[in-house]
Amino acid sequence: MDSSVFLILMIGIMVVFLILPQTLRSRKEKKFKNNLKKGDLIITKGGIHGKIIEVNNTNDTCVIETMAGKVKIERTSISYDMTLARNPKK
Repeated sequence: MDSSVFLILMIGIMVVFLILPQTLRSRKEKKFKNNLKKGDLIITKGGIHGKIIEVNNTNDTCVIETMAGKVKIERTSISYDMTLARNPKK
């Protein structure tokens, strides 16, 4: 009886500390990617700063304008939205 209670307790702790945070992080990232829109100032995971000028929902890409020109990137490569950092009232 004691070992089964201990096993259930361990599984519960694993769910709370390992699975739930990952699920919440995944939902937050998905919401972030879906809320990207034309005009947002972003930073890619590679460190490129730019402004979104086109969003393509069919293949999850977007075109950003940088100082060097226009670049087509995957939405998953966007790591930070600077629009909210510059305009915190939104």
